Amino acid sequence: MTPKTQVQQPVHRTLRASLWGLLLSAVLVLVACADSAPKHPLRLFDGGITSPSQWQGEWVLINYWADWCGPCREEVPELNHLNGSDDGFTVLGVNYDYLQGGELQASIDALGITFPTLLDDPQSILGYDEATVLPMTVVIAPGGALHRVLVGPQTAEALIAAKLDSAQPPPQM
Repeated sequence: MTPKTQVQQPVHRTLRASLWGLLLSAVLVLVACADSAPKHPLRLFDGGITSPSQWQGEWVLINYWADWCGPCREEVPELNHLNGSDDGFTVLGVNYDYLQGGELQASIDALGITFPTLLDDPQSILGYDEATVLPMTVVIAPGGALHRVLVGPQTAEALIAAKLDSAQPPPQM
């Protein structure tokens, strides 16, 4: 073996070991990302993503609304108040008409909604019936289970009381 060949072999081994180490690191990063990706991601109007798995430990209200719905207009201030208050609710809205873009922004502004609005309806993921009457508010317990489905305008007091009531039985399929 020539001196040049003797030098190249350790360099090749070092390079090969470095490449394997880099490949292993990349695989571990991808696995970690896959594990941390939310299950059942739901798009938010503000460009963010949420998921029922991220709501664990929180009481969540999912409110179905439309700008043409008078009772919806009445309850929005109550929901705005509850969102992030000491009463322990996270409020998410779903536009009944599935508006997007400028039309959705105009409706949010018209009602004065300050809580996040979902672009994706979580109804099929969470297993409750489709909204057919407005307003409709779905109460999700901290463990992620469906707690109650409330139809008609709600007050903050009624929503707090619904949290304390026992859960409704699951719907019959």
